[in-house]
Amino acid sequence: MEVILIQDVNTLGGKNEVVKVKNGYARNFLIPQKFAVEASPSNVKQLAERLKVQKKKEDAMLAEIKSVIAKLTEAPVKLSAKTGTSGKIFGSVTTVMIARAIREQKGYEIDRRKIHLLEEVKELGTHKAKVDFANGNEAEIEIEVVAEA
Repeated sequence: MEVILIQDVNTLGGKNEVVKVKNGYARNFLIPQKFAVEASPSNVKQLAERLKVQKKKEDAMLAEIKSVIAKLTEAPVKLSAKTGTSGKIFGSVTTVMIARAIREQKGYEIDRRKIHLLEEVKELGTHKAKVDFANGNEAEIEIEVVAEA
C-alpha cells in the first residue's frame, strides 16, 4: 500500500514523501497515529499543490536572502570603540555590537548567533565576519572599527 507521510518517520522517510508499506502497518499504525494518509488520487493532487506552494515560498525567501546579502556586502559596517594610546581597543568587538550596528546602519535585524567573527577583534582597522542565513547561504561582511571620538 502506498501512503503519503504527514510527518517525519525515522525508519520510513520525511514529511510529504510517498512510500510503499505493508497494508497492516499502514492501517494499524501509520494512519491511526496520524503519521500518514492513504495515497489516493485526490491526496496525491493535494500533495502536489502543497509542494508547489512550498516551492514558491522558498524561492521568494531565497530572493529576499540574496537581496539582504547584496546590501550587507556593498559597504563595511562601521563600529566605534574606546581605545588606548596604542590603538588597542578596551575589551573586544562582540557579535552583539555587530548586530546592533547592522540594525542601525543597514536596517536589517540579524540574530547575533548567526554572526561569526573570523578572528578576535581587539584592534582598530578592517576585520571580517560571516553571517549564516541557513540553507547554505552565507555572507562575508567587513567590519571597520574606528576610534570613538
